Amino acid sequence: MRIGELSRATGVPVPTIKYYLREGLLPQGELSSPNQASYGEPHVRRLRLIRALVELAQVPVAQVKEILESLDADDVPLHDQIGRAHRALTPRRKPAASDEARAEATAQVTDLISRRGWSVEPEAPALATLIETVAALRTLGQDNLVGFLDAYAEAVERFTELEIDAVSTNPTRDQLAESVVIGTILGETLISSLRLLAQESISAQRWKT
Repeated sequence: MRIGELSRATGVPVPTIKYYLREGLLPQGELSSPNQASYGEPHVRRLRLIRALVELAQVPVAQVKEILESLDADDVPLHDQIGRAHRALTPRRKPAASDEARAEATAQVTDLISRRGWSVEPEAPALATLIETVAALRTLGQDNLVGFLDAYAEAVERFTELEIDAVSTNPTRDQLAESVVIGTILGETLISSLRLLAQESISAQRWKT
């Protein structure tokens, strides 16, 4: 298909597609003449992934490029390939808790990961985010919520296994890696939306007059 057809197939305007091509986010099409290029299904799939990252996850374009480069790194194991994308996707948060709360949070999170037998790299951004979040809850006097950390971890592990099982049916490594990243992005929105709806419902049942 030509660039106009690619635009209609994906809903991405032609100028935006050309911008993604210039920035190296989207692979160049196959030249059919000096001024014409053709595009295929891989371009459609890549554009949909870019849209999910830029429009849904609000990831800056420079960071999107880093994520896509991670997904294209076929010379590394799939686990490392997905891990690179996750690290590029995870926002770095500034410390906002007291040193005492952070020390307690670090001990609690480290113990949790050890007891659950999770294989987590010490430099994983999500690990630092979790510690800072638990520390912030402690600083704000929300120790009762911190007490649910084990229950949260158990629930997250259960539905994450379901997610991984679901995407494992993808026929190619590239599609599998892309599905994991898209699932991470949209999964956050899905879980947050369900949680807000559940809170609204339970609040109405308990406190609505």
